[in-house]
Amino acid sequence: MISEIKKQPASGFLVLTIGLLSMSADVYWFSMAVKIQEPSAIVASLVLFCLVFFMMVGLFVVNPNEARVLQLFGDYVGTVSGPGLKWANPFYSKKKVSVRIRNFETEKLKVNDLNSNPIEIAAVVVWRVVDTAEALFEVDDFEEYVHVQSESAVRGLATHYPYDAHSEGEKSLSSNLDEIAGQLKVQIQDRLDKAGVEVLEARISHLAYSPEIANAMLQRQQASAIIAARKKIVDGAVGMVDMALERLSESNIVELDEERKAAMVSNLLVVLCSDRATQPVVNTGSLYQ
Repeated sequence: MISEIKKQPASGFLVLTIGLLSMSADVYWFSMAVKIQEPSAIVASLVLFCLVFFMMVGLFVVNPNEARVLQLFGDYVGTVSGPGLKWANPFYSKKKVSVRIRNFETEKLKVNDLNSNPIEIAAVVVWRVVDTAEALFEVDDFEEYVHVQSESAVRGLATHYPYDAHSEGEKSLSSNLDEIAGQLKVQIQDRLDKAGVEVLEARISHLAYSPEIANAMLQRQQASAIIAARKKIVDGAVGMVDMALERLSESNIVELDEERKAAMVSNLLVVLCSDRATQPVVNTGSLYQ
């Protein structure tokens, strides 16, 4: 693999100053040669002007968060990353590569989760180039490579987790967002190491069931929510009944036999667990009538 080599070029301001002074002197020399009609001096001044102009072709500007990859007839020479006016061999080609932080959102992909349910998923990936040589020479188009490999990682991740967790402790795409984001970042980075790219962040931006099963899954989620709510209501009602019986026994307010306790428990559970307001019935007789 080709790795990045840091290149320290000459100061462009120094070369620019020397070039401008040389060209000014050459113009003066050319005018004097024309004035005295000296052919050899005229030719020499023209040659010198061409040489100075060719030397100044090697000047180039490097912007902040930008790098220039230098090549000499196809051979990789090095990378210039410091901002400012620089000068290098005029025969070098100087390809610009941005090392700024970039981000993109993958397309909404239709895949099957761990339970074979069709879902739609998309992710936002934040990345930057950290090795310009690998980015240019190890892959054909590193930007396209990042997009394709990111989508591949999203597809692979979605098949290893269910959309919803149906048992306690199960990890899912919708519940464990931070852990899923960490796994996605690792999987994308593994694919992009050879392209000289660093993944800074990767997070799911869109997650939904496919339209053909969305209604059925919504009913399933609603049923699960209702069951969970009912379970909590029953747990609370049983606790309140137990507390009521214990307080009655401790305070000696009334002594109930097993049959009366069962009736009391039944009535309390109906009152506490019912989803509608209960209608009280006043007993005007004895406790047993």
